[in-house]
Amino acid sequence: MANRTDPLAKNIRGTNPQNLVETIVRKKIHDHTFWKEQCFGLTAETLVDKAMELDHVGGTFGGNRKPTPFLCLVLKMLQIQPEKEIVVEFIKNDDYKYVRVLGAFYLRLTGSDADVYRYLEPLYNDYRKVRQKLADGRFSLTHVDEVIEELLTKDYSCDIAMPRLKKRCTLEQNGVLEPRKSVLEDDFEEEEEKEENEGMADGSEDEKDHHRRSPERERERDRRRDSHRHRTSVSSMAFQAISGLHTASEIETVEILTGFTVLAVYSENLTIALFVVGVRDRDYDRDYDMDRDYDRDRGRGRDRDRERDHYRGRDRERERDREGDRRDRARRRSRSRSRDRKRRDSDDDRDREEPKKKKEKKEKKMREDGTDHPDPEIAEANKLRASLGLKPLR
Repeated sequence: MANRTDPLAKNIRGTNPQNLVETIVRKKIHDHTFWKEQCFGLTAETLVDKAMELDHVGGTFGGNRKPTPFLCLVLKMLQIQPEKEIVVEFIKNDDYKYVRVLGAFYLRLTGSDADVYRYLEPLYNDYRKVRQKLADGRFSLTHVDEVIEELLTKDYSCDIAMPRLKKRCTLEQNGVLEPRKSVLEDDFEEEEEKEENEGMADGSEDEKDHHRRSPERERERDRRRDSHRHRTSVSSMAFQAISGLHTASEIETVEILTGFTVLAVYSENLTIALFVVGVRDRDYDRDYDMDRDYDRDRGRGRDRDRERDHYRGRDRERERDREGDRRDRARRRSRSRSRDRKRRDSDDDRDREEPKKKKEKKEKKMREDGTDHPDPEIAEANKLRASLGLKPLR
């Protein structure tokens, strides 16, 4: 009975409020001594006293993953489901920072997206220090604004999965929330106005100076000036040559191709002469040099590729020769093995044939001596006669 949710409590996100805590963590909280002794029979009014006694925040810790008192009180709030006004008072409490963090954590679990942003974002301005218990049982120092940042941006906090939260920009586009206004925005606006007033005159002069002395504009101007001087010198030389021929009333310069100019000399009635003057353009020369360098580098690349292909072909030939040598050696080895096998077989046959020949010779000799006569007496007499050198009996 002590672990059941209040019958008057409403479902949160379509489920029992206690189910927002994972089953394993919830089971550990129910088995913990703090839950059995300190959280039994708590109501929304008496919960405030226990929250004021908190001295750290955290989830589970140690080898057995024991829950902290902060986590036990969070589950107790989910069980009794206090009213929204009480939770808001927890968040607005400036005297007890752990009470504020407890209310913010509960609202993050159960509140709507708009309420979460509306009540938790002002806590970004709370820079008070809080103690946090780590998973290994040690304490670390953090701040209230860092805890709020974790609640709004992380998927897990204090070993509890946070419900999915919509993006603030989405709520602003739907008209649910107004654009966020920082507390320091007024100070920033005053500083920006002051800087603009002080640097307006200096800024305009610097911009004009920068525009006048821009490196790109200076390089472009120098290039045009040098090109114009070069062309003017060549054109003046052509004009001197023309003036040496006849007196011209009008001279017109027309550029027909890049680097080539036509000089047309007119008199009062007809054209005296047409000259095509090749003017060297520095841009054209530079492009030509770049093309020449590119062709040279490409030729070197071809040479390198050709040389690499040559070495690759030579390596292939060497590998092919080595493979042929290996095959020849293997073939000669197999031939020598077959030759040795034939020699051993012939020796074995010869060894087997020699006893046969000896046996046949002995049998033949015995037949000639008459010792193999069917009559044993005659055979015995033939043996005696053979020892004496006499002819056998038939």
